[in-house]
This record gives sequence, structure tokens and C-alpha cells, in this order.
Amino acid sequence: MSDEGTVPGEDPAQWPLGRLLSTAARLVERDWDGWLAGHGVTHAGLLALHALQDGPLTQRQVAAASRVQEQTMSRVLDRLERSGHVTRRRDEQDRRRLVVEATPDGLDVLGAVTRAGVSDELVTAHLADSPSFRAELVRLVEALRA
Repeated sequence: MSDEGTVPGEDPAQWPLGRLLSTAARLVERDWDGWLAGHGVTHAGLLALHALQDGPLTQRQVAAASRVQEQTMSRVLDRLERSGHVTRRRDEQDRRRLVVEATPDGLDVLGAVTRAGVSDELVTAHLADSPSFRAELVRLVEALRA
């Protein structure tokens, strides 16, 4: 223990940038996941609904748009189907393929999340200059994706 009664290393001002980013991401994700759960979806489910907002896609296309493996997306779509957010049917041209479509309820959830701006509010409520922070995060993500 230090003289102030705190555990060494617990002062975020002393943390490396990677630890700060990682911790902030986990804390925001925790709050975001809680909000989404209240609307009957997970983060992965929300990604699938985003992919489906313009119309039906094959399960493979939804997985690719969400940047996950087909097997992973299959489990996500199972949950979304059970909760009434998507429907799946066999492709008429190729019966081996499944076509996925967001239901009106699924699109309503997506709309509520988008309109509410909740994900931004979870972060920006604590920032002095949220537009600059957002712009810097976008630049960082774009640079790291390259």
C-alpha cells in the first residue's frame, strides 16, 4: 500500500495507453451490453441486425458483414430467431443455403438503438470534448485496420 492508502498501480493516470484503452473499452462494453440486454439483443446480434437492415442476406453474407465465422453467426442467429428478431428460410435457388431476414421487431430494436444514441451517451457523458475524442478514435481504428 502507498502512503495514501491506495494499491500501487491503481491510478489510471499512471497506466500505459494500451491499458487505459482496454479498460475503457471493457467498461463501456459492460454498460452497452446491459442496455442491449434490456432490448433483448446482444452486441453480436446487433451487428447481424445492422447487416440485415437493407434486406435479406444469406447466413454467410451476414457472417462476413459482421466479421465473424459462419459457425459463430449461426449461434447468434439462433438467439435472434428465438427472440423473434429474425427469420430464416431455405434459399429457393440453393436449398443448402439459408436466407436471413430481420423481422419488424428486429428492425424496431435496431431503430431504437440508433435513435437513442445510447452508445455515444455511455461515453460522451464523461468527456469534455467528445467530438474530438470520437474523431481521434475513428482515425486510430482506420490506421490499425490498414
